Amino acid sequence: MYNAASLKAEEFISDEEIRETLAYADANKENVELIDAIIAKARERKGLNHREASVLLACEIPEKLEEIYALAEQIKQDFYGNRIVLFAPLYLSNYCVNGCLYCPYHLKNKHIARKKLTQEEIVKEVTALQDMGHKRLAIEAGEDPVNNPIEYILECINTIYSIKHKNGAIRRVNVNIAATTVENYRKLKEAGIGTYILFQETYHKESYEKLHPTGPKHNYAYHTEAMDRAMEGGIDDVGLGVLFGLELYRYEFAGLLMHAEHLEAVHGVGPHTISVPRVKHADDIDPSAFDNGISDDIFAKLCALIRISVPYTGMIISTRESQEVRERVLPLGVSQISGASKTSVGGYAEPETEEEVTSAQFDVSDQRTLDEVVNWLMKLGYLPSFCTACYREGRTGDRFMELCKNMQILNCCHPNALLTLKEYLLDYASEETREIGEAMIERELARIPNPKARETATEHLKRIGEGKRDFRF
Repeated sequence: MYNAASLKAEEFISDEEIRETLAYADANKENVELIDAIIAKARERKGLNHREASVLLACEIPEKLEEIYALAEQIKQDFYGNRIVLFAPLYLSNYCVNGCLYCPYHLKNKHIARKKLTQEEIVKEVTALQDMGHKRLAIEAGEDPVNNPIEYILECINTIYSIKHKNGAIRRVNVNIAATTVENYRKLKEAGIGTYILFQETYHKESYEKLHPTGPKHNYAYHTEAMDRAMEGGIDDVGLGVLFGLELYRYEFAGLLMHAEHLEAVHGVGPHTISVPRVKHADDIDPSAFDNGISDDIFAKLCALIRISVPYTGMIISTRESQEVRERVLPLGVSQISGASKTSVGGYAEPETEEEVTSAQFDVSDQRTLDEVVNWLMKLGYLPSFCTACYREGRTGDRFMELCKNMQILNCCHPNALLTLKEYLLDYASEETREIGEAMIERELARIPNPKARETATEHLKRIGEGKRDFRF
């Protein structure tokens, strides 16, 4: 039986409930009266449940879709303003004992280059990332209890935080590693991580077990219940995601929203982020082997509906997607993007050549430098942010959600974005990017509604110009 407050995976992600939801959506996809009522509810900025949102996903009435897209844009502005947070992934190790059919790290792949960073190599990688201007990383590693035990991950986190090169510093380390124990989540929390991110890959249990035929990841319930253990271990910022293309997208969408509803029901805090990756080409992996791929139009629709259904969540899109696709979905709800990403192990300090056997997890579609991405965002009217203040000020979990749900971003996150952009412009930006950025900061200062906050931001910006760093609201 479906029960959002249950701690059992097959009860809070109920296959029967999803199938009934999809049937309900099909039966009502042209029910204009119901669709109007759901859109009206979404306008209240309190979100939609999985069944309501699934009706909108099934709907193909052009004028209603236009309303949905316009509302997604407005909700994005209301909750996150024009800020786009920037980060980079850091691959620590691609040793893995799992047999995932969609990932080149799977155990049977004998021609991928297996690598694991030493602490000395991590120093080089992080220094290279700092020299680009990054302040926020998401660390990634395959699941391998011998090569990548929790002690290795913790040592890496400690090393990353310890590196200070010129004016550079990594101020937030998010962690994307395999499902683990409450005890290990507690250790990650004590290590000072930001968000714990774990992609479900697919919520369809039968497909999940076929796609993960061997290894500890085969256990659907243990993987799906990981966020509850993370919360129990004290990590109150968690990030969800499915790998679109593995299963039918409408099934995945309903499951994803049910997972968000479950976290709210049990912990009082929904997902801090939701990621929207799609299956991409990689060594040993052909995305056409998965027959559930989604078009760019469907992808945009999913992004818009996630935004209006879970208005408070941060939405992440990676460099899996092209500049064109990222530009299309930025206004529809995306609030975080990666920049200048490398998905190979050790790829920042010493990028792999075409002649080398790759260690990359997937092909990167957006190959631009961080400076080019920052420049592009500002030309589109977005405010690039390297801010990590909420995490460092203890505004996580329900404290962040309260700030976000009350739409207080312009008094807090917005000025913090200006301060970190100023740091980037002075320390790392090209001349053109610096000119565009300085003009943007002047314009955006005037948008801070609280006079005291605006005055404080102006003073901090002045001191950053004098060589000081790391101010935050």
